[in-house]
Amino acid sequence: MARPRNRDYAELRRELVDAGGRLLAAEGPSALTTRRVAQQAGVSTTAVYNLFGDKAGLVREMFLAGFERLAAAFAAVPRTGDPVADLLALGRAYRASALANPHLYELMFGRPVPEFQPDAETAALIQPTFDTLVAAVARCLDEGAFAPAEPHDLAVRLNALAHGMCGLELRGALGDAAQASRHWDAAFGAMVRGMAGDDPS
Repeated sequence: MARPRNRDYAELRRELVDAGGRLLAAEGPSALTTRRVAQQAGVSTTAVYNLFGDKAGLVREMFLAGFERLAAAFAAVPRTGDPVADLLALGRAYRASALANPHLYELMFGRPVPEFQPDAETAALIQPTFDTLVAAVARCLDEGAFAPAEPHDLAVRLNALAHGMCGLELRGALGDAAQASRHWDAAFGAMVRGMAGDDPS
């Protein structure tokens, strides 16, 4: 198969990334081979090699694609006059991205492929998603919505809560969608009240 034309690249890349993610999520790392991924996408293995170089390159692109989709979800959140509401909206966007891409979520935050470890260049590419959260927290602090604190520290805690809640929901541990939403809203409501210095009771 010839190298995809520019206009075909994004679509084929997405198909192969999603095929790899589904194989990894359903069957584990041993199923993630260039041959199986190509079969799932209906192309030859040459297409995988042309686009990603090798299996390691494919895994790296799967990892980056998950964060690209998260960044797009964050970018779609409108900015309003309420910094806390906007911060909570980012949390909902995080959850929506995880639910839309469950086959990539574990690779983004876990190590289901033991030999894959993001290098410094790859880590730098995903940093803007966390920076978006830090900036949203800093805005809450700047506008007096939160008690004085280090924005990075608060962002780490919010990120940990979001990751934990999403991980449990993806495993079915939070009940159905309505129950999960109730748990999500209660958990984040309590956290932002604590950050504001309010009595959560």
